[in-house]
Amino acid sequence: MENILSENNDATSSRRVICTPSPSAKSAFFYLQEAGYSKRNEAQIHHRHDLDSFFIAAVVSGFGELVVGDDTYPLIKGDCFFLDCRTPHYYRSLEAEPWELLWVHFNGSTSQQYYDYFTSQSKAVFHPHFFDKVVSAITELMDINENKLPDAEIITSKLIVELLTIALTVNNGEQQFDSALKQKLLSVHNFIDDHFAEDISLEMLSSRFYISKYYLTREYKRIYGKTIFQHLINARINCGKKLLRFTDKSVEEIAHLCGFNDQSYFARQFKKSENLTCFSYRKMWRD
Repeated sequence: MENILSENNDATSSRRVICTPSPSAKSAFFYLQEAGYSKRNEAQIHHRHDLDSFFIAAVVSGFGELVVGDDTYPLIKGDCFFLDCRTPHYYRSLEAEPWELLWVHFNGSTSQQYYDYFTSQSKAVFHPHFFDKVVSAITELMDINENKLPDAEIITSKLIVELLTIALTVNNGEQQFDSALKQKLLSVHNFIDDHFAEDISLEMLSSRFYISKYYLTREYKRIYGKTIFQHLINARINCGKKLLRFTDKSVEEIAHLCGFNDQSYFARQFKKSENLTCFSYRKMWRD
């Protein structure tokens, strides 16, 4: 449900495209609900909650603020924000210099999973290095749906993925993380890839790379989106897949070669990762 509490009707310019997706788009793609652009002479406030939609907006010029729960975010040119519209929030431009805003409402496919990943890494507001790509994607979304181009729903899904990719990778930019820290964590990451079959512990990594366990755990998760333990298990499972497919070694031998001391633990982790037993995986990829 959306309630625009105040809105200047004498907008300098505005544009809005509203779409109704086909059943196939709803079941298979990311789909557009609405996209728009507005540049206003006066302040504008939007309150929203319980709307089954996800929302990405870009501040092209001017100033504003976003309030989500107890958090308030000032917004300036080049800022973007990503919201689940079922969560109560409001955003507004400021009277002194009202904003120029581009936005897109979308849903479908794995929108919730993307949003959950985003919120695990970032706050609601992000400042992409390539802001022009956000502007181009939203503008193209409006163009292709306004002109009802062939394959519009497929292209729309692609453009929404581009916006989501920008939102989810913005924290990997050099402006977000100290380059020396990034280099050190890359060394940890590569060490695990090269030595996954060995006995690797957080204590060992902390001592080897001269970084506290707490800091290593937190920053690794922020940059790579997974824990060190998850990366270690994934590396071992990947090795197990290769050995299951391309050798005749027993599961017990494979478990040992991949760094698992316990065959049953390897089997459980493999089933959890692939939703298949080791034997089923081997049969499927060999038949």
